[in-house]
Amino acid sequence: MRIGDAAAAAWTTPRALRFYEERGLLPPPRRTAGGQREYGPDEVARVRVIRELLALGLTVEDLRAVADRIGALVENPQRQCGQPDSDVPGSGVVDRRLAALDAEIDRLALNVSRLTSCATPRPATRRNVPGPRGRG
Repeated sequence: MRIGDAAAAAWTTPRALRFYEERGLLPPPRRTAGGQREYGPDEVARVRVIRELLALGLTVEDLRAVADRIGALVENPQRQCGQPDSDVPGSGVVDRRLAALDAEIDRLALNVSRLTSCATPRPATRRNVPGPRGRG
């Protein structure tokens, strides 16, 4: 299938497919005699996995470090990813991303605390009202 059809099947855009190819996340596709990219179901499945991993908070750079192992997740989506292995470059990427996210959560919580301590009293909002929709 051509790039537009493959992008639609993977719930993305042709531009994203070219970007993933440029960054090494997607191998260069076959080309037609006219030079147009041709994609098959395997490439579409790979793009879907890439998009799922990006949606989970991994970065393109994280995925570049393990690009050679993305195919394993396509073949077996239940497979554990990111298990540290000192012999494999890029191993432990999930643990590193989790640590970065934890650090960011801590930083944001500290900012909320600091801002709350110096803020003037506010009228009740969904965020600070007890009840089924509030968090208080």
